[in-house]
Amino acid sequence: MRLTRRDTFGLALGAMALTVLPFRANASVEDMIAEFTGGADIGDSGVDLTAPEIAENGNTVPISVDAPGASEILVLAAGNPTPAVATFAFGPLAGSRMASTRIRLAGTQEVIAVAKLEDGSFARTAKTVKVTIGGCGG
Repeated sequence: MRLTRRDTFGLALGAMALTVLPFRANASVEDMIAEFTGGADIGDSGVDLTAPEIAENGNTVPISVDAPGASEILVLAAGNPTPAVATFAFGPLAGSRMASTRIRLAGTQEVIAVAKLEDGSFARTAKTVKVTIGGCGG
């Protein structure tokens, strides 16, 4: 195979792009929240997060978020290598502003939910989930 100068330049640009991309994926939790809220103040009431105190299996942790009057809800797992878990968007005709799912947690950590309410304000709540090893329950 013969490598031209143009091919070498293209490979170099691709390698530089790959070194920059992971930094965006590893953004901190606070940066992700600031991006979601646009830097606005966040209140402490208006969103409910239901998650178990102790999860015997970190691969399938059930959670649900409920935020009456929310247009979007962002869920983050602060201790995961990639903290963004899900973003739920609700339209104006949504019957309830609630979502539930199962998430994977890398270990004991805080699960955070931030809701964007229809009036433009934001609400945040968090819950610590203890992930046991080996299903010993303690």
